[in-house]
Amino acid sequence: MPTDPADELVTVLDDAGRPSGVATRADVRREKLYHGATAILVRRTDGRIYVHRRTTTKDIYPGVYDCWAGGVLAAGETADAGALRELAEELGIRGATLLPVLTTEWSDDLVRAMYHVYTVTWDGPIVHQVEEVAWGDWWSPQLLAARLADPDFPFVPDGRRLIELAGVLPAAV
Repeated sequence: MPTDPADELVTVLDDAGRPSGVATRADVRREKLYHGATAILVRRTDGRIYVHRRTTTKDIYPGVYDCWAGGVLAAGETADAGALRELAEELGIRGATLLPVLTTEWSDDLVRAMYHVYTVTWDGPIVHQVEEVAWGDWWSPQLLAARLADPDFPFVPDGRRLIELAGVLPAAV
């Protein structure tokens, strides 16, 4: 397994979302190649949502807030396996049960990916991967919705869209 994340191998998808090749993560980012990714919303049983701030060294959307754990699927990796791996790596969550929510495409100036979206319920400890997570806390859905109502709140753009599509927040604050 490569030690530099840029050297990790990623399955490239064709326009229909089918595997069509393999490239390094660096090539996927540089050439904006279509690839698979995961996004997992972590909730406590009391309904609060885990929100974190990304480190300033992240390759895309550095230093902004996010409520989704997840990331790029490795070459040959299933969405479920990738989601469980990302939860363990980023937040130290092991043994949670994934609840699939939706699969959708996201594209902007930085990335083009097929997102496999999940939620998990977790009341255990959170242990940040220091290379990826600078800060985190549990927010009520109302607080998160209020912050996201401000278009200037620094939040990942793909995450904003996934929140809308997944319907994980109250419609009105």
